[in-house]
Amino acid sequence: MAGSSRVQAAFAHLFKEMRERSGLSYRDLERPTLASRGWINNVASGARWPDRSWASRADDALNSGGLLLAAWDRANIEREVEKRTRSLLLVSVKDSGDILAATNPDAVDVDGLGERVASLGVAYLSSPATPMLSQGLQLRQEAIRRIKEGAARPHEFKDLYLAAGRASGVLSYAALDLGEPDAATTHARTAWRLADLADDDEQRAWVRGTESLIARFRKDYALATSLITDGLKYAGPGTSVVRLLCGAAQCAANSGDSEMAQHLLGRALDARDDATPDTVNGLFSFSYAKQLYYAGSSLIWLPDEPALRKAEQDSGRAIELWEQEGEQFRSFDDEALAHVYMATARLKLGEIEGAMDAVRPIIELPDDRQISWIRKRVGELSLLLDDERFKHSTVAADAREELRGAG
Repeated sequence: MAGSSRVQAAFAHLFKEMRERSGLSYRDLERPTLASRGWINNVASGARWPDRSWASRADDALNSGGLLLAAWDRANIEREVEKRTRSLLLVSVKDSGDILAATNPDAVDVDGLGERVASLGVAYLSSPATPMLSQGLQLRQEAIRRIKEGAARPHEFKDLYLAAGRASGVLSYAALDLGEPDAATTHARTAWRLADLADDDEQRAWVRGTESLIARFRKDYALATSLITDGLKYAGPGTSVVRLLCGAAQCAANSGDSEMAQHLLGRALDARDDATPDTVNGLFSFSYAKQLYYAGSSLIWLPDEPALRKAEQDSGRAIELWEQEGEQFRSFDDEALAHVYMATARLKLGEIEGAMDAVRPIIELPDDRQISWIRKRVGELSLLLDDERFKHSTVAADAREELRGAG
């Protein structure tokens, strides 16, 4: 809800105003408030909500005479009310959905169910993982119920298997974004079984690409490459080939094979020229912006300056394209990660301030948008600042503290 952002911003504004009036820096406030500069900076930007004890210490340190603490109390009351309202709204929507399903479970035809799953795949690109998990599970249960009960015409069973398989794909992505690769693997295996039952090669290729993504999350690049090789057997005229080749490039780059990584990215660009539209969009398609994002996320692992410059450029172009994309193709999580990859390239090039400019909007995202990939990559970015060449850099020390304070 917008209200929480508003009251949090109002408290942050008052804190900044009080700090500027006091003449104290974030460094000066570290000891009396028991927090790091990076953590305090996130409070000042409205990205982090402190607890009352911190607000009390800050009130004392800034000599605000209880004004800052009173502002925190007012804002927190409003935040709690909104939290309860949001929870009640979610429960009420679920209850209505359950009533509709119980009173007329087959009111929506099979085509309509498939369209709802396809819409979920589009919605996933701009939604937090948790509600997607709930909706994906509900749709899959409905598809499986119809299969078990025979609540469809004979020619519709393939569509039900496809709907259940795509819902399983949504569940797999949601689990991985929540940092649960074991659960993601189970959902992906289920999606594969259902793609087999539907005898759909496009879905088979997509599932293999997703299983490879999970393996890359675990840094098992040998398995990830093997899954891509198998997926290419099923890839058809859509964007499956492009997605799989880009995934293979990530594997090669992470394994230190610069020449192969760049060769595979080149093949993916050639494949893009021949690709036709996918059957469904959103999570189940692979846009050009996503291809550039994959290129950037591959090239950042290569040691040479031209590759790092290209990684920075491709990540930037991906962000620009996503900012212009419609909802069917714009992935907010990947757009956020592209900022992190741009920052990584800049940091490896020694450009600390440029790196922080790129990543700062991402570390200020609300917690429900900080998916596991973002936390993982920002953590790796922080470790890069421990490099020997930054040992005596105060700019590096400040950046390191800001990144770790955001964790």
